[in-house]
Amino acid sequence: MSNTRVTRTFAALFVTGALLACSGGDNTQGGGETDTAGGGESAAPMAVANAGTITGMVNFEGMKPANEPIDMSEEPDCQAKHPNGPMTETVVGDDGKLGNVFVRITEGLSGDHPAPSEPVIVDQVGCDYVPHVVGVMVGQGIEFKNSDGLAHNVQAQPQDNRPFNISQPTSMTSAAQRFSAPEVMIPIQCSIHGWMKGYIGAVAHPYFATSAMDGSFTISNVPPGTYTLEAWHEKYGTMTQQVTVDPNGTATVTFGYSASMAENAVVPLGEPFDPHNHSADGTAMRHAGDAPQMR
Repeated sequence: MSNTRVTRTFAALFVTGALLACSGGDNTQGGGETDTAGGGESAAPMAVANAGTITGMVNFEGMKPANEPIDMSEEPDCQAKHPNGPMTETVVGDDGKLGNVFVRITEGLSGDHPAPSEPVIVDQVGCDYVPHVVGVMVGQGIEFKNSDGLAHNVQAQPQDNRPFNISQPTSMTSAAQRFSAPEVMIPIQCSIHGWMKGYIGAVAHPYFATSAMDGSFTISNVPPGTYTLEAWHEKYGTMTQQVTVDPNGTATVTFGYSASMAENAVVPLGEPFDPHNHSADGTAMRHAGDAPQMR
C-alpha cells in the first residue's frame, strides 16, 4: 500500500559571516517566547483511542558513500572525544541503513495538538550537536546545553520563524527557545566552530521521528487513518508515501535512498544558502560557481 515519489527539496544552510554572539554574553533574538525553563522515537502525543503505530526502516541502496573527516585540531579536547576521528553525520551505516532521516506525517491529520511542557534538549558534546537532527512541536521549548566547557554559540536561521543567536561561553544550558510556526527543516550552526551543524524540524503535531543509526524509526499513538508520510535527509532530499494505520494496528513502511538522489537537492549539502535568492516556487537557488564547503 505504498506509492513512493521523490520530491525535490534542499538542505538549507546558513548565510556566512560573524554574528554578534561570538563576542560573548547571552544575545538571544526570540524565535518565540523565551523563558528559563531523538534517536528513532517520536514525540509522545496525548493518548488516542484505538491508536496504532507506524514503524519503518530507511535503507541506502548501492555503494555506501564515505563520511568526510572533520579537522578539529584547533580543539584537541573535542577531537579526543572521537576515538575513531570526527566525521560528518550524513550517516549510512555499515549495513546500508540511513540515520538522521526526519520522518513526519504531512497529510491526513485533524484537530489541535497542544505542545508538551517538557523541552527538547540539544547538547554540544565533542564540538557536535547531539542529536544532529531533532524534532520539536510548535510552541515547545528547546534548550541548548554546552557539555564541552568551551565557548560555543548557536545560530538558528529559519525562513518562517524568527532567528536566534545564543552565546554559550562556558558549560551551561540556554533559556528555552520556541518556534511559532511549522518549518522543516531549520538549520543551526556554531560560528566559532564552522563544522558544527544540525537541523531542527518544527511540527504542528507530535507524529514525527528521526531514524536511528540502524535506519529504524517509530511513530507511536497514531489515530487510525490514511496519511502521507514524508522522509527528509539533509543530503538526499525528501520522499513521500501513503500509509494506512488500522485501529490498534501497526503499519510498516520502508524508504529507500541512493547516492544519485543527492542531485535532487536544489542546494546540496555544504553549499552556501542565500535566503533572499529564491526561485518562483519559493525554493532556494544556488549560486553558479559556489564551491561546496566542508561540514
